[in-house]
Amino acid sequence: MLDVGCGTGAITRGIAETVGPEGRVVGVDVNASMIDKARAAHRGVPGLSFEVADVEALPPGGAFDIVTAARVLQWLADPAAALRSMTAAAKSRGRVVVLDYNHEKAAWTPAPPPSMRRFYAAFLQWRAATGMNNAIADHLRDLFARAGLGDIVATDQHEVSQRADPDFEMRAGIWAAVAATRGHQMVADGAISERERHAAETDYRAWLRDGADSHVQYLLAVEGVRT
Repeated sequence: MLDVGCGTGAITRGIAETVGPEGRVVGVDVNASMIDKARAAHRGVPGLSFEVADVEALPPGGAFDIVTAARVLQWLADPAAALRSMTAAAKSRGRVVVLDYNHEKAAWTPAPPPSMRRFYAAFLQWRAATGMNNAIADHLRDLFARAGLGDIVATDQHEVSQRADPDFEMRAGIWAAVAATRGHQMVADGAISERERHAAETDYRAWLRDGADSHVQYLLAVEGVRT
């Protein structure tokens, strides 16, 4: 199995521990420092290795039964090229599996503060200006077909957070975290001001604590078979 965009490798390790002693799992990421961390954290797991690789330039030898990427294509200017590369890395009749968002369909109840709504609109515009597809989840079926994959199946994997959930503020708080991290890059790029970024983060954290009921991230898993 090949796991693309493996980050620090925790999920990849979990996969490796389920494939059995004869299985092989390779986690790849373009970020060399993340690969170093993954190797350090998960060394010694049988059949598991980590490599620095670009998703658009994976080895095309068709060596893997499954090639998967979670929440990766949303950050790419050319997801079609990435999917073609993933398909080429899969064996004949091997599976390609992608999990990703449609950020245009995120939903909050009640509506978050105006400062966060402005931030979120700027976030979508900022992504689109750099070539990222905000609605990638709903385009995956077509991208799979264009990559030559067959037997395509899409499954809802929406991330639903409710006030009663013990981890509600952590999960629904993802947008405060985005404002605190990507928000600084948006400020540097001129997409928003620092004052707007700070207000969005601060107001959203207060809303989570005092007024939020639910948050839904629209997420699909799509799989296909290399023909």
